[in-house]
Amino acid sequence: MKSSLSSIMSLSSMLLLTACGGGGGSDNNSGESPSPGTPSTIVTEIGMLDDSIMQNQSVELFILPPSANSNPTNIQWRQTSGPSLEILSATAKTISLLPQESASYTFEVSFSQQGQNYQLSKSFDVDSQAALVSIHSGHSVVEGNKVSLRAVIDNGVNEANISWQQTQGPAVTLEQGDSQTNLVLYFDAPMVTKDTIISFEATDSESGQSDVVAVLVENKPPVNPNDPYFDEPVATVFTYQSNSPYADDIVGCVYSNQLNSSCTLATLPLIAQETTSPTVDDIMNRVVVSHQWMGDRFKSFLENHDPHNDFKNLLRATTAVVLSYDVRPSFYWAATGAIYLDPENLWQTALERDTINEAPDYRSSFGNDLQFVMPWRYVNNNDYAYVRQSRANRTDRDIQDNLHRLTSLLYHELAHANDFFPPAEWQSHASSARILDAATATNWESDKLDATYPLSSQVMKNLADVSFRGNNASTTQRNYTPNDIASFFTGDNASDYYAYLTPREDLAMLFEELMMQSRYGIRRDVAVTNLPQGNNISITDYIVAWGQRGRIAEPNVSVRADYVTTRILPEFDVDTAINALPTPIAMTAGNDWLENLAISPAPMPVSTLKLGNQSLKIKQNTELSGAIETLPYGFKPLPKK
Repeated sequence: MKSSLSSIMSLSSMLLLTACGGGGGSDNNSGESPSPGTPSTIVTEIGMLDDSIMQNQSVELFILPPSANSNPTNIQWRQTSGPSLEILSATAKTISLLPQESASYTFEVSFSQQGQNYQLSKSFDVDSQAALVSIHSGHSVVEGNKVSLRAVIDNGVNEANISWQQTQGPAVTLEQGDSQTNLVLYFDAPMVTKDTIISFEATDSESGQSDVVAVLVENKPPVNPNDPYFDEPVATVFTYQSNSPYADDIVGCVYSNQLNSSCTLATLPLIAQETTSPTVDDIMNRVVVSHQWMGDRFKSFLENHDPHNDFKNLLRATTAVVLSYDVRPSFYWAATGAIYLDPENLWQTALERDTINEAPDYRSSFGNDLQFVMPWRYVNNNDYAYVRQSRANRTDRDIQDNLHRLTSLLYHELAHANDFFPPAEWQSHASSARILDAATATNWESDKLDATYPLSSQVMKNLADVSFRGNNASTTQRNYTPNDIASFFTGDNASDYYAYLTPREDLAMLFEELMMQSRYGIRRDVAVTNLPQGNNISITDYIVAWGQRGRIAEPNVSVRADYVTTRILPEFDVDTAINALPTPIAMTAGNDWLENLAISPAPMPVSTLKLGNQSLKIKQNTELSGAIETLPYGFKPLPKK
């Protein structure tokens, strides 16, 4: 059981009033004490909300600045005693720990404030009782940013018995969205005048056991009121390599609420303007992260899973890579020249995943009044090439489990980068030009595609605005049946429904599918199905009206893929790749989405199909979010200036 509200409030008061050099629970303070009677602006305690801690129950340690103008910098947490625990946000004001052994633990934090260096220490004990309820997602968050919290429960606990309440701090509106579970909570962090702790309690009504989690809301300068590039609060991020030559400028140029004008190429050039043969180190100099582990995983991917140098070469057209817990969905943005990647594609441990905001994609309800969806998937040997793992399943994963999701994402987003900044024009932009101005002055390859091999179905383009922009559907659009959509789609030359949104997405979808087929032998399925209604929807409720595996090999589609790939990745042997494409395979109309998985030669028995590391339970809603993909990648409109 964790502390009561009264003890939480006492701790908050103590943190605010204790002078420098005093107070229990801290030691090894350095620096001068303030004059008698002068309120301290120095952090003097490591805060913790826990009275007693059980095994497998999260612990949050935090440093809370007493005033708005005393922000600590150069923060570094470390463990000094006890069984080793992983620290995933060692430079943040808050760390979340998950002790699994009964023992004593000690942690210390060093930081700088007002020109002085300080060091504090905190010890706590974990008893031998195992927790039935634990909230694993305590962290620091920028005011106004979106927050998700998840309770993890023992197998014997019924999630219907879990209830939530806020126990400290400015009141927030608690939501559970469309998650259909009591275990997840969403809210927007409140606006604060100084760093503030808010806390929440999850309780199992049957056992009476509960857990309290701390979220430190950071006071930051308000969003720039003059046409900000990011008009909603974004997370605090830092340069992955502190010695990067761009460390002083890159965050302000690519992920800041103060940004309202594109930086120049002199300040943040394309990687290609620095080198056309970038090393992993060159690329990591351009990486910005909210958590160190995200950069570690991305670096490992480039070092170990880019044998053809495709991704290093494609990254030449970018200025930066942003990996942050609040990015969803992933996107490329020509205003900054950066790609923004959802770290859901990078995590390998359950603890890493705990640090990622799990708020649903804002587009999840788009198109719900239409009669159809167009699901897609990548397939290898009649099996899913990857699958999203349920948050309730707290097993770790290997990079191979998600490799093809990450590679398809990168091919797509980096196609955009090389559309706006194609290789033929990398050296044509003046260093004094703003990134946005250079991008809009470019002859976009997607416009050339649209002029040479245009898509003809205006009906599908209008429907794409409903499904992917959230436009209201007309009566005519609501009346289209899956068979109608199949007729519209197959009469044109798109590789995927998302291609109809813009010529930019058309180019990226063509390139992505061709590269996945050529480099990995992974084929893409696309289909038109009904849109099932109700609460207990299964994968088998999606009935295929039309579907195809490997549509990229259709002659009228492959010629378009050839056209764009030659222009955005000249090192790639496009002709050989196109000639090697296997003939597309038709799905069986009337069969469901699952039954149409084993359609390649020598199919596996449906009952033995695996989704990643988990068996697919036929006729059940198991891993439906991973088995039915309808949402594509994200896009962010360009600013007006």
